[in-house]
Amino acid sequence: MPPTDVTSLIRTELPRLAGSLRKVGELILADPAAVTHSSAAELGRRTGTSQATVTRFCRAIGLDSYQHLLIELAQERGRGEVSDWGSAEIGPEISPDDGLERVVTVVGSADLRAVQQTIDRIDLDALERAAQAVARARRIDVYGVGGSGAVAQETETRLFRIGCSVRGWNEVHGAATSAALLTPADVAIGISHSGATRETIEPFELAKERGATTVALTSDPRSPLARAADIRLISATSETSFRTGSIGGRHSVLVLIDCLYVRVAQLSYQRASASLALTDHITPQHTVKNRRTR
Repeated sequence: MPPTDVTSLIRTELPRLAGSLRKVGELILADPAAVTHSSAAELGRRTGTSQATVTRFCRAIGLDSYQHLLIELAQERGRGEVSDWGSAEIGPEISPDDGLERVVTVVGSADLRAVQQTIDRIDLDALERAAQAVARARRIDVYGVGGSGAVAQETETRLFRIGCSVRGWNEVHGAATSAALLTPADVAIGISHSGATRETIEPFELAKERGATTVALTSDPRSPLARAADIRLISATSETSFRTGSIGGRHSVLVLIDCLYVRVAQLSYQRASASLALTDHITPQHTVKNRRTR
């Protein structure tokens, strides 16, 4: 796996694990340093499970073996010793009594790690295929509700500015109606942190049935949304106290959107440049000029 924090990966995957697998993940997060000195059998005993369960846990989070987990934990600890912001000593917990400096440090550290993890994990081939499809699309639908609805609207704003025929949908009836009118010449982008939001999956699957190229942006590569997609772009999350995965992962998704947007602009350079030239004057025209006071 890329050089990213395995403990952050475990935090991302933990809500999707159940029973004995979840117990293993919780113990690792509680004391990652101690785990580096334990065998798989010892860890199984400490969690009241088994060596086989520990091995299954490693595979469930995308690692080849328990040895792979130990290597990742050791590397993470080493990175933490040379980076203040990436320090393994900075956990995601914020108590009601913590000062503002601690809040800023925890939130900033979590967001920076999540963004870096997302960049490290980007499947460049998938990103290129998504950009190629969007650049040549007759029409682009973007589906997302709740927090992902805000990201869908941001995606619409960016692509619309460079001349794409795009619409962001955050209401399932309108999204489904639009999806039913798509063709193989079109693209549908589904955005969901969990990848399991029914209101996003429903129009997304309908768009696929209509022959549109489907692109999923999610933190779970095994989610229903990801499985329904032709192309998958995976984001990391940055949970802290008071911030769930969907809120904590917003910056990571926007990094993916930015990369997609810029690549589409490159691929449709003449159209994008012309569109930007025709609209660049609008924002300055609506800027209130400061008045000098005597």
